Amino acid sequence: MVKRGRPRKGDELLSRDRLLDTAFSLFLEHGYGNLSLETIAREACVSMRTIYSQFGGKAGLFGAVIRRCSDQFVTSLSIEHVQELSPEEALTSFAKQFLYSITRPNVVRVRAILIGESPRFPDLATQFYDQGPQRTLDHLAQFFAQQQQAGYFAAINPHFLAEQFLSALRSERILKLQLGLEPTPDEVEIDVWARQAIHLFLHGSLRRDNTELEPSRHT
Repeated sequence: MVKRGRPRKGDELLSRDRLLDTAFSLFLEHGYGNLSLETIAREACVSMRTIYSQFGGKAGLFGAVIRRCSDQFVTSLSIEHVQELSPEEALTSFAKQFLYSITRPNVVRVRAILIGESPRFPDLATQFYDQGPQRTLDHLAQFFAQQQQAGYFAAINPHFLAEQFLSALRSERILKLQLGLEPTPDEVEIDVWARQAIHLFLHGSLRRDNTELEPSRHT
């Protein structure tokens, strides 16, 4: 008889990744409310007990899926990643990765599912916001605070700076994508989008040779 011991750490990570990949695919296919944990467990070849012990239930599993998606944003602004970059270069790197990820069709679909089902499942909305947008916002605010200490940014509330920066990045184009009114942008379009938003955020829209704009002659 073969004696089964505790799974090795590498095997555990592979099993977790397989579960998260399967859950993500099933959430996309069935939505949130119509998908049972039994289905997820069966398709991922894990036990219900494993899901409950690791994630606490379906909302926690959904949150883990979103957290894994947001890991790349957090990593892109880590101290190790940005220490050799200027703040503008660091923000550009973050912005391109952020915009590319949130404009992928599967991610747009997940957001649509969330918006449609969160009134019935408040835990779903909480998990999504805490593990995705809030986590990204907090990390971005930390970045701005560090750069303020270095003298790069003005003494403005770093969370407000983070909120405004993310708002500038998303712009009206995200709504158009969600409504199917605009095609998925490619990497070249993402690069232009990110650089335009960052230039406006960092340098503003007023002409530098005027403290007060003259009225337009064409009005």
